[in-house]
Amino acid sequence: MVVASSSIAGKQIVTTIGLVKGNTIRARHLGKDIVAGLKNLVGGEIEEYTKLMAEAREQAIDRMKAAALASGANAVIDVRFSTSYIMGMASEILAYGTAVVVE
Repeated sequence: MVVASSSIAGKQIVTTIGLVKGNTIRARHLGKDIVAGLKNLVGGEIEEYTKLMAEAREQAIDRMKAAALASGANAVIDVRFSTSYIMGMASEILAYGTAVVVE
């Protein structure tokens, strides 16, 4: 289980293992940049970047969950996301939380 809250309804935390995290760094694609530039002229959502960031978040979550399982946890609470600018065409997505064992 992965939740943004510090508790899970109906579950009791029996062990707190500690911080777990997962990250990915994604670079933009030149072809998508051209399409995004055109959309920027007329306004609206840039679906190419929305999809890119959604995939990056999912990969970061998957890596965080794998770290939690490897540490013996069966849940992660207090999950948060962070985004960092790495260079001109790349960003990092970091998912982190507290690995716990719940009953």
